[in-house]
Amino acid sequence: MTVDDHVSFWMQSTPRTAYPVASLVEADVAVVGGGIAGLCTAWSLARRGRRVVVLEAGRLAEASTGNTTAKVTALHGAVYAELGADNAARYGQSQLAALAALRVVADVVGADCDWEERDAYTYAVTEDGAARLRKEAAAAAEAGLPAQFVTDTPLPYPIAGAVRVSGQAQFHPRRFLLAVAADLERLGGRIFEHSRVTEIADGQVTLESGLVLRAPDVVIATGYPAFDRPELFTRLVPKRELVIAAPIADDADPHGMFLGVDDDRSVRTAPLPGGGRLLIVTGETYSPGEDGVDGRFAALRGWAQQRFGVAEATYRWSAQDYTTSDLLPFVGRFPGHEHVWVATGFRGWGMTNSMAAATLLTSRIVDEATPEWAGLYDPHRLHPIAEAAQLVKAAATVAKNLVGARISRPDRTVDDLAPGQGGIVRADGKRCAAYRDEAGQVHAVEATCTHLGCIVGFNEAERTWECPCHGSRFDVDGAVLQGPALKPLPPADLH
Repeated sequence: MTVDDHVSFWMQSTPRTAYPVASLVEADVAVVGGGIAGLCTAWSLARRGRRVVVLEAGRLAEASTGNTTAKVTALHGAVYAELGADNAARYGQSQLAALAALRVVADVVGADCDWEERDAYTYAVTEDGAARLRKEAAAAAEAGLPAQFVTDTPLPYPIAGAVRVSGQAQFHPRRFLLAVAADLERLGGRIFEHSRVTEIADGQVTLESGLVLRAPDVVIATGYPAFDRPELFTRLVPKRELVIAAPIADDADPHGMFLGVDDDRSVRTAPLPGGGRLLIVTGETYSPGEDGVDGRFAALRGWAQQRFGVAEATYRWSAQDYTTSDLLPFVGRFPGHEHVWVATGFRGWGMTNSMAAATLLTSRIVDEATPEWAGLYDPHRLHPIAEAAQLVKAAATVAKNLVGARISRPDRTVDDLAPGQGGIVRADGKRCAAYRDEAGQVHAVEATCTHLGCIVGFNEAERTWECPCHGSRFDVDGAVLQGPALKPLPPADLH
């Protein structure tokens, strides 16, 4: 495998799934999305006797979950000091409960998923960052985490200070989820792939194929809820993050999970088949559609080389997640619907947040007692003062790419594109998105995202078109790779 394949280690080290296309027309619960949030929710419901169907637009556990770093921890950067004491306590309770629940699920389904207990660290390399983390350590400890401030870590470079939380974990997310999926089927659940949902309503979902499936309850667990409600899509911001991985010797393993608050780097390792460890480094967070992704990968490789002495990255991939305007996920009843439920906005911490979502949604659907922290994640909540800055920033991004990009006139034409290049070009007085492949053939599509009409940008590293407004992604011929867009970019006529 070459570094240009953009296939994660989790994907490369597990078999591809081959579930059928949807044919079932009735179930108790339809779960839209086959990642960790959807599968854990479906499995939990099936354990309570519900007839569950999972509907995945692509293949199981290949989107966000197939590209995660799979840290199973309640320490999520430096968030506890930002939440206030009451919210921090409820957030900590939910995350610690989710960590314990994931460990139980792995045991129950017999997942051979390289579960390893590790300490989690949020560290700083500057004194200002360390001062911030002293407050975070105190807030996390008050929230119930086994947290303490330390000035030393197992990292091979100096730090100014860190929050350490013991008893956390890491695992192989695909192996875990394939075991969950197998047990879900044993419990009577059904899983369908290549079954994109295009419309939802209380009591039914409609698929791209035209099939209508009836289900009293519907769960949307698609990363971004593809079925828009203004209460949610104006409050979700997409972010992409790059990942590289390279083998290191066992004695070079720092034996922990690490996140820097002032150097934008995340580190963990995983066991390699046959021995040794795989160093996994993430960072270089950016908005979909931004230029310079190849340069960001180069910066990440240079950092890993300098800090860990790795010769060359053997894997590189990327992940996408969404952040809410108040930093807390949306989990609960989907606005405007009585029996449609949603889980989104995990801010890059999808492992524990997905399990927390599964616990909460299951309790609501089967009418069990809900957890004490349930109200914290209510999608109907709104904190105008706390969220104002983020809402204004998100609105400005949409305005720039919805209105500003339409007014501007592209400088380039198709003739200006070299092999391997893509961009927004001018053709016969119109704007289009064009890519010239290595053989010289031009692939041209409409430049307007089919979700809400923003102008897409080109990711030169992964050869994809990406919407900067809400994170939809398309291949060079316009096919949908990632929602919320449900329809492809139409072909563009260059003549």
